Amino acid sequence: MQAYQIQQSTDRTALSLTERPIPQPARDQVLIRVRAVSLNARDIQIMHGHYPAAIAFPLVPVSDGVGEVVAVGHAVQRVKVGDRVAGIFRQKWIAGNASPAIRQSTLGGPLDGLLQEYAVLNEEGVVLVPAHLSDEEAATLPCAATTAWSELFTRGQLKAGETVLVQGTGGVSLFALQFAKLAGARVIVTSRSDEKLERVRALGADEVINTEKTPAWAARVRDLTAGYGADYLIEVVGDLAQSLQAVAYGGQISLVGFLGQRIAKIDIAQAIVGMVRLQGANAGHREAFEAMNRAIALHHLHPVIDQTFSFEDAPEAFRYMEQGGYLGKICIRL
Repeated sequence: MQAYQIQQSTDRTALSLTERPIPQPARDQVLIRVRAVSLNARDIQIMHGHYPAAIAFPLVPVSDGVGEVVAVGHAVQRVKVGDRVAGIFRQKWIAGNASPAIRQSTLGGPLDGLLQEYAVLNEEGVVLVPAHLSDEEAATLPCAATTAWSELFTRGQLKAGETVLVQGTGGVSLFALQFAKLAGARVIVTSRSDEKLERVRALGADEVINTEKTPAWAARVRDLTAGYGADYLIEVVGDLAQSLQAVAYGGQISLVGFLGQRIAKIDIAQAIVGMVRLQGANAGHREAFEAMNRAIALHHLHPVIDQTFSFEDAPEAFRYMEQGGYLGKICIRL
C-alpha cells in the first residue's frame, strides 16, 4: 500500500510517498481502508517542527480520516466489516479527563496518522459516522468538530440565547458557529476578509466584525451585546488581551490555537475580576464524539469544505493550507 511520511520536521519537502505492507489486525483491532482525510493546523505545525510535543520521525501525518472496515480481529465487537468509521483523535480517550498516557495516543503524532491507504486501529478508537455525510465531510469530524463540540457542550454548558464569538473561518470556528446555531445561541464571527464574513452570514452568523477595519474589535463586541460581552469565545489567534475585554462576566475563553501569536501578555486581574475561565482546547473524548455525531445526524448538518485534493496531490493540499485564505476544511480523497 502507499503511505505518505514526514521524514523529518523541516518543511513540506519532507513529505514523501512510500510503500508499506498492508497491516493485519490483532484480536481487538480493525483494518480500515482509508477513503478521505482532512487537514488541521497541527499537521502543518508538526511538519515544520512548531508543534509543542515530542514527535519521532519518520511519521505518517494527519489525525483525521474516515474509511471502511475491511477486516476485524476475532475479539472485535464494536464494529463489523463494511462499517464506515472515523478514528478518534486520541485513541485511548474514551471519557473523562485526558491523562499523559492518553495524550500519547494521538493519531498523526506521536502515533502514525491516516494519510495512508490502509490503517489498523483498536476497536475502542473508532466511531461510526453519520450516514448522510460524504467521506470527505465525515473526515472533518475527529479533531476540529469534536473540539468545537467539547468546548461548547462538554467543557462548556452553552444555552439558548447566549452569545458565542468565534475568531476566523477555519474548521473549529465554523463548527462552533454551526453547533451554536443548533443550540439557539447568537453567534458573532470575526475575520479580516469581508468576502468570508459574507459567506459566514449565509451559514447563520448573526453579527460579523472585520478586524482589519475594526482593530479594537473587543469594543465592538461589547457594543453588539449591550455591554455584556460574549459568553463563549473560540480563541484561535492568541490575542488574549482583546479576548479578555470581549468575554462576558463568568464567560469562557477556549484556547484553540495560536495562529497570530503563541506568547500572550494579559492582565491577570482582569481575568480574576471577570471570573473568566481560560480553557485549553484540544479535541475531545469518544463519548463527546458520539454525542456530536447524534446531533449532526439528527439535524442533517453538513461540514464546510473549502477544497478537496487527490491522494497524489497531498503535498499541494499542505501547501494550500500553509497559504491561508481557506474557509472551512481542506480534504484529501484516497
